[in-house]
Amino acid sequence: MLWLFLLFVVAPLLELYVIIQVASVIGGWETIALLVVESAIGASLLKRQGIAVLGKISQAVREGRIPSNELIDGLLLLVAGALMLAPGFIGDVLGYLLIIPVTRMPFRAVVRKRFESGAYSSFFAASTSGPGGARFVGTFRAGRGGGFFDTTGATKADPPSGELHP
Repeated sequence: MLWLFLLFVVAPLLELYVIIQVASVIGGWETIALLVVESAIGASLLKRQGIAVLGKISQAVREGRIPSNELIDGLLLLVAGALMLAPGFIGDVLGYLLIIPVTRMPFRAVVRKRFESGAYSSFFAASTSGPGGARFVGTFRAGRGGGFFDTTGATKADPPSGELHP
């Protein structure tokens, strides 16, 4: 809960403070122009790196291997884009660190270590389960007893015994 407070209250106030301090040194219009220019440069770099990561993911799939580092890079680029979307110098600097491949590697190592330790397993498991702890597989839902039933509303006339149905 503390990290939500920091993310939604403290971070914007800190960004606003930095923008005001920069504006007091170089001027208001110059600060706005600097924010626009650095956002445009960041968008261009983000597009270029995003296309490169998509190419690496495609290459990994063609080679028959799981594109783990490439997918983590895609996630970090998504976070960089979100950071650069909001105006501010701190978010833009963090976004640039995530866009540039050399400075992205330490962040990738941290995220990879968190995924390998299973720190996010409960988050992802909870997001794929349905009501009553059932898992959704396509349009079918796997019940706790191991049976499957169709969630599209189509029913079988004579289901086998032990099969769950709506």
